[in-house]
Amino acid sequence: MAAIYDRVALIGLGLIASSMAHAMRAEGLAGEIVGTARSAETRETVSEMGFCDRVTDTAAEAVEGADLVVLAIPVGAMNPVAREIGPHLKPGATVTDVGSVKRAVIDAVAPHLPEGVHFIPGHPLAGTEHSGPKSGFAELFENRFTILVPQEDVPEAEVGKLTRFWQGMGANVELMDVEHHDLVLAVTSHTPHLIAYTMVGVADDLRRVTDSEVIKYSAAGFRDFTRIAASDPTMWRDVFLNNKEATLEILGRFTEELFALQRAIRTGNGELLFDYFTRTRAIRRGIVEAGQDTDAPNFGRGGSKS
Repeated sequence: MAAIYDRVALIGLGLIASSMAHAMRAEGLAGEIVGTARSAETRETVSEMGFCDRVTDTAAEAVEGADLVVLAIPVGAMNPVAREIGPHLKPGATVTDVGSVKRAVIDAVAPHLPEGVHFIPGHPLAGTEHSGPKSGFAELFENRFTILVPQEDVPEAEVGKLTRFWQGMGANVELMDVEHHDLVLAVTSHTPHLIAYTMVGVADDLRRVTDSEVIKYSAAGFRDFTRIAASDPTMWRDVFLNNKEATLEILGRFTEELFALQRAIRTGNGELLFDYFTRTRAIRRGIVEAGQDTDAPNFGRGGSKS
């Protein structure tokens, strides 16, 4: 495939950015890949690994002459980084991000972008519990959804170009309104993560269950909670602080459902429990049928890249 962008700048070099670099290389989507990270250790690691053509010390250096700039940093870092790179952006460049919330990113980044720069916030719905530049791999985005939230003044041609770029890395691309994105993700990602963190925390508090038993018997369901709860703590702190309203709304609904199930268990209402579990099982089937997981054993997950 011919390069879609001559020069791509990756700001932040963790799981998502490193996977993008590997995918860009594999598919020939970028003429040059420039990267930077806040940590000198990360920059040195990436220089040694070689998945970027150049690694710079600052974000301002990285974006010089870039046609596409990808902000792959925690949501809480977006504002200062946008302020830093704004004066150095090439006219006509596209700026995107990979953050899990969109309203907060738009509010943090948009004011610092000069006129003539196209801002198309994005969110690849892909990841693993691993983080850092060594955890990336080219296939991360294959058959996963990437949501784009283009700002009103962005030309359709630029949205189409970024869409083709993500499709070139194997993603299914959909456009979405910003508030709807944040609500949908509160249901599908943010609240489940909060529940997983809570459940793992509860197990840690219950000293009646020994550490060895928690580990030995984790395949009974606890394992998937720990897998989710192993995610990057900085990223998830910023997600919850920056998507408060939607997360609190879904948590309220979750609490109501939990109380209803508590009542059913207490009163021995087996019919309600059976109907509820039948309905939720159908949702799982829908996820498998949509190709977003497999119906294979081991929770549909194989090796370390799953």
